[in-house]
Amino acid sequence: MEGVRWAFRCGSWSPTRAEWLLAARCVQREEKERIGQFVFAKDAKSAMAGRLLIRKLVSEKMGIVWDQIQLERTARGKPIVANPIADAGQPRWSFNVSHQGDYAVLAAEPGLHVGADVMKTTAPGTGSIPEFFRLMTRQFTEHEWKTIRARGAEWEQLHMFYRHWALKESFIKAIGTGLGFDLQRVEFHISPVQILEGQVNTETRMHLDGEEEEDWTFEECPLDQHHHVAVALGGRGPAGEREHRQPRLPASVPLKFTVLSFSELVSGALPLSEEDPAYWESFKKKQEAPKRQRDQP
Repeated sequence: MEGVRWAFRCGSWSPTRAEWLLAARCVQREEKERIGQFVFAKDAKSAMAGRLLIRKLVSEKMGIVWDQIQLERTARGKPIVANPIADAGQPRWSFNVSHQGDYAVLAAEPGLHVGADVMKTTAPGTGSIPEFFRLMTRQFTEHEWKTIRARGAEWEQLHMFYRHWALKESFIKAIGTGLGFDLQRVEFHISPVQILEGQVNTETRMHLDGEEEEDWTFEECPLDQHHHVAVALGGRGPAGEREHRQPRLPASVPLKFTVLSFSELVSGALPLSEEDPAYWESFKKKQEAPKRQRDQP
């Protein structure tokens, strides 16, 4: 059973009235209300796309009719499917959503822990790149900082910084430990240094507590020149947090991300509620993003 890699470009999505109201009808009421509370349109669009990606996955791959899907959140805020499993003999799907920059992405696999993280290479909000790195010193190991600084030009260093960050976040999201995890416990050995757009790399290796981990594979791919995605695939978590599950290697040919259009995102969707014109009026009043984010490439 093949996994899923989907992306939706929220940054270039300027929803029409019909699109936004349809999207709002196709998510659960509490999620619609939560999305409506975002101050900026950019965040509302990203969150809406994330929920639609999850419902599309559950509908198409788990066989639950769209308007019957019940999504809940764990104590750590991770979305989970609350519906009973129809076929207990089938591997349980694991999925993870990330949205940052101009994209929302979803990665999913049956029978594996999955974590996904998308990062956009952007200049620090305040201060210089060296000052930003100084503030983030404790987030990476000495080996990782050596790899980052070896890139030469500051922008290339920043890109490598975000590549490491996406890898670490993907692993933490896969094992579900949240913010309390010490990022220095995991060290990534990057290979190759450069990944071309359209390629999926699986050569990067992770060391956990000083030892190379054989149970985890990391997929890395650029969505475009500014956005980088990391997907963590594994059968278990770190010592003391391991879940007893038979490890399984991912497919020998890693999956590329498919960038969906809005019509593809809602294909098969069934509305859960009536149309709410006031929801569109509220959305129209939102500023797209904070000024600093609008100024980024």
